[in-house]
Amino acid sequence: MKKIKILIPVYNDWESVFKLLENINLEASKIDINFSVIIINDASTDSIPKLSTSLDNLKSIQIIHMKENKGHARCNAAGLKYIYEKEDFDYVIPMDADGEDRPEELSLLIEKIKEYPDTAVTANRIKRSEGLMFKFCYLAHKYLTFVFTGQTIKFGNYTCLPKTIVNRMINEPATWSSFSGSLAKVAKEKNSIPSERGKRYFGPSKMSFMNLLKHSLSIIAVFKKTLLIRSLFFLIVYLFLVVGKISVITLIPVIAVIIMMLSVITLSKRENITEYNSSLENIESIDKIK
Repeated sequence: MKKIKILIPVYNDWESVFKLLENINLEASKIDINFSVIIINDASTDSIPKLSTSLDNLKSIQIIHMKENKGHARCNAAGLKYIYEKEDFDYVIPMDADGEDRPEELSLLIEKIKEYPDTAVTANRIKRSEGLMFKFCYLAHKYLTFVFTGQTIKFGNYTCLPKTIVNRMINEPATWSSFSGSLAKVAKEKNSIPSERGKRYFGPSKMSFMNLLKHSLSIIAVFKKTLLIRSLFFLIVYLFLVVGKISVITLIPVIAVIIMMLSVITLSKRENITEYNSSLENIESIDKIK
């Protein structure tokens, strides 16, 4: 029987995590798979409630408490490293804690890895639950990524990764900064399932415009060499076309591209393999709650 570790980073959103565990347990009852859950507690300040249900369909549940808050992306990265080095597993499925990654789609991921056992499977978004403005910004993020990197990235953290891909990711500096960007870099061949973005269990979405912008630029930073080449080509062609027509208006695209290049170069410094390799030193304690 295949052993799958579900990886869930969380910061203070414990009500959502426990609701997610109940729903994962429900779905696990329908699938002949050995599911275990590893929760990365990103130095939460809220107290953790006691588990009130048995969750009989999950083999084990661990909470790894981190000493310092490192952010969602680095929680995922540290979780992958911990699982690879400390756990016995065949696949890892990272999930957001808030319910936006729907447990109902776990069966689709499992069916796909049965067909392609050695390939990463991504949950590609076909429908989102946010407002119109956010959807527009997200669409702009996808097109911006494609134009300047040549990458079409329709997935987030919700994926199913075989052990070989996890090994590549924990040896890739970009994983410390961007999960989806790193996966796009190390796994050229991927399969996918259609995925609907679920609604949060509790509270408003934490993905603000600024967080989306940082998320987008962090992905682009993984492919910074391609970005720099394409940006320079754009600037040369654009300036050639507007020569003799230089004005404040015509310079806006030039300024925007330069700002993007500088931002990407700055964000790419987050890709620190030394910090990543020592990330497990940030573990304070581990609780086995099941």
